[in-house]
Amino acid sequence: MATKKDTAAPSAPAELIYCDKAYAQRSLFMPSGRELVVLRGRLVVPAGDEEARQYLDARSDFEALGRER
Repeated sequence: MATKKDTAAPSAPAELIYCDKAYAQRSLFMPSGRELVVLRGRLVVPAGDEEARQYLDARSDFEALGRER
């Protein structure tokens, strides 16, 4: 007897969305040298990226808007 396989694509990990209160477009360089890119006033990082989250949460020019799925 054949079983039905789940053909749905696996869901992507959640992402965190930040609003840049100062610029619509820019590049940020974290102390580790990583680049974060702001486009249209938004910056999106993976929810599990603790380094980026801590960096952005510590800045007054960024506001966490929530999660995207």
